[in-house]
Amino acid sequence: MSDKDGQAFDYERLLNIKGAEARLKALNEFFSTRSYVVGFTFSQADVDAFRQFLGPPPVKYCHLNRWYKHIEAVYGGSSECVNYQTVHTSKGKRVQPLWMPPEGTAQSKLCLYNSLTRSKEVFTPLDGKKVLWYCCGPTVYDASHMGHARSYISFDILRRILKDYFKYDLFYCMNITDIDDKIIKRARQNHLFEQYQKKKPDPSKLLEDVKTALKPFTAKLAGTTDPDKKQMLERILDTVTSALGPLEKAVQNGISGEETGRIAEKLLEESKDLLSDWLDAELGSQVTENSIFSTLPKYWEEEFHKDMEALSVLPPDVLTRVSEYVPEIVTFVKKVVDNGYGYVSNGSVYFDTVKFDASPNHSYAKLVPEAVGDQAALQEGEGDLSISADRLSEKRSPNDFALWKASKPGEPSWDSPWGKGRPGWHIECSAMAGSILGESMDIHGGGYDLRFPHHDNELAQSEAFFENDHWVRYFLHTGHLTIAGCKMSKSLKNFITIKEALRSHTARQLRLAFLMHSWKDTLDYSTNTMESAIQYERFMNEFFLNVKDILRAPTDVTGQYQKWEQEELELHRSFCERKSAVDEALCDNIDTRTAMEEMRSLVSQCNSYIAAKKSAKVFPNRMLLDSVAVYLTEMFKIFGAIDSEEPIGFPIGGTGQSMNLEATVMPFLSALSQFRESIRQIAREQKVTDILQLCDSLRDDILPELGVRLEDHEGLPTVVKLVDKETLLKEKEEKKKAEEEKKRKKEEASRKKQEQEAAKLAKMKVPPSEMFKCEMDKFSQFDEHGFPTHDAEGKELSKAQTKKLRKLFEAQEKLHEEYLQMVQN
Repeated sequence: MSDKDGQAFDYERLLNIKGAEARLKALNEFFSTRSYVVGFTFSQADVDAFRQFLGPPPVKYCHLNRWYKHIEAVYGGSSECVNYQTVHTSKGKRVQPLWMPPEGTAQSKLCLYNSLTRSKEVFTPLDGKKVLWYCCGPTVYDASHMGHARSYISFDILRRILKDYFKYDLFYCMNITDIDDKIIKRARQNHLFEQYQKKKPDPSKLLEDVKTALKPFTAKLAGTTDPDKKQMLERILDTVTSALGPLEKAVQNGISGEETGRIAEKLLEESKDLLSDWLDAELGSQVTENSIFSTLPKYWEEEFHKDMEALSVLPPDVLTRVSEYVPEIVTFVKKVVDNGYGYVSNGSVYFDTVKFDASPNHSYAKLVPEAVGDQAALQEGEGDLSISADRLSEKRSPNDFALWKASKPGEPSWDSPWGKGRPGWHIECSAMAGSILGESMDIHGGGYDLRFPHHDNELAQSEAFFENDHWVRYFLHTGHLTIAGCKMSKSLKNFITIKEALRSHTARQLRLAFLMHSWKDTLDYSTNTMESAIQYERFMNEFFLNVKDILRAPTDVTGQYQKWEQEELELHRSFCERKSAVDEALCDNIDTRTAMEEMRSLVSQCNSYIAAKKSAKVFPNRMLLDSVAVYLTEMFKIFGAIDSEEPIGFPIGGTGQSMNLEATVMPFLSALSQFRESIRQIAREQKVTDILQLCDSLRDDILPELGVRLEDHEGLPTVVKLVDKETLLKEKEEKKKAEEEKKRKKEEASRKKQEQEAAKLAKMKVPPSEMFKCEMDKFSQFDEHGFPTHDAEGKELSKAQTKKLRKLFEAQEKLHEEYLQMVQN
């Protein structure tokens, strides 16, 4: 070995030390001060010293051993004399070997089902990770229902996953439609009916008005072809007719006073829809105060936001209201006209679908081209107040649609270059989205039923405004919602508001039901659907509670790190596989249904692992189970099913209370549980059943009322779980019902057995000579033993009949003989 000045070291003194151990120790001490990498250059002395060894030095002389192996690797261990300069050609430092990166595996890319292509497409935002998203909001004229929940919960799930799982920078804009034909009509009707109520019409006047209103109503019913709408109108007619009869009798009989007033009040209440329609037709044109048309949507918008908050739906980054964007809408319409794709007709402005579609740079109805010409859909898109014969005659083509509507008497209005008017339905989204998001957005979302004409018309007028063909890059449409397999309809009495749904199920349970189905397919809201969601929630919650109990078991810091055996390695391998499967599912059009099943599968494997460990009286691996539980909790947070900072599991006692509640009460509950277990042990040893019953009562009756569940396991510590009080009481009630049902079935089986035994005994008592004589409707003559010989008509029985009856007779002989023997004994 050379020193820094390049002079070789003379090993002779060290190699001549007497005694092998002393010689090796001295060499090892010498090499402890030398480096074999930086500045290491072989000398002939190194080679000569190396050749003195017959093999590697003992491992305990680590520095000497490293020197030997280092030279051996380069020198090759040859005993021949070689030129040391050719052995190590690099006089400086040794270089690292070539490093090659691993090949790795292909990473899944996020694909979304794009209604513009009707297929899954790789999602590629316009600007890096930034995503511009516009979502069609509600038309606020009535209570939000489960159809709204279908869209807004589904989009909330997609939004959260894109933002929190795929880490996109989302900018989410949603509108509120507060100017619309439905709103105008409903606001007028409510106003006119309230005015009518204030006048307090006497019973005779009310009777006259209801009968008058029935005439146009029955005509409307006769002309209705839609079966759901017809059924709803028939139901209204039946209700009004039923309430009409009693008042007619009261008026005819001259009954006055409180009784007649009560009957009249009932008729007025039942006739609200009927009278509102009639009053609107008669007096609607006289309603001119704009505030009347703003009060209704303002109220229902507030209710909508309350419903969304109750469902844990994130608020939009930007909310736009049509009433606040009328100037922008006017400017938008004007440019569409200037670009040659709109025309003015009788104070209204229409979109020229023929001219737009004829342009080489544009295409009308990109989403549902086969629906072009569907007049029913087009007229529904225009609104009830905009499909009169005079309005329809203003269009150049039946497929054209209103950008701006000239206001009629009884409608709100705003100034425009074309006179007093109001925005069309489709134009509002184009103008508001364009004002906020610009000429092109990444995602546009809405319900499946909005594809045509609403979204197709949005696309057309926006691309006419911006003169492009890419206003929306990805169009996402949520699937329909049915109620127990049927279309949701007031006529079918299955119209469920969000508030009604939340009285039956929690927001988490509703969200889990949505997560367990594809966001783009039809979702059936039914008892079975919700029961599946409840069972899933219960299954996951039990796992979280079990893991929390395992983590609460006392241990020191080092005790947290347990040796991994084959079971832990297998569970961890499965954990990694399930995480990959969840990722793959979410990349595949955000398939939460598959992701939820993979998460369920992971929990099933964890439950089997925990059960096996408990069976073997071995404590499960805390850190592995903690990792799984934390991962699942994070996924539920991403899905919006957990909205608290809980590290593991679902919140207890409401949002924000869970952490403090559990941390505060669990030490006391653990102490109580241990004390109870000690008492039970003593009571069992001394056979004091009263104390055991008290311990059971504490577990079964007292603690559930406080939201605490104790689970006793033979030979293992009692498990303490904090659970919602309502859940525990429901479990208790279900257990009680199950026990009662079991008792009822047992009693029923016992009763049937007794009846069968009594019937058998009664049959055994009958002597065979008497058994056929009670059937005189079948037989007329018998032999000396009471055996029938002729039928009821006096004809002699056939051989076949006789043979059959003989078998019965002989069987009865045996039975009766058994009875006599039993009596004798």
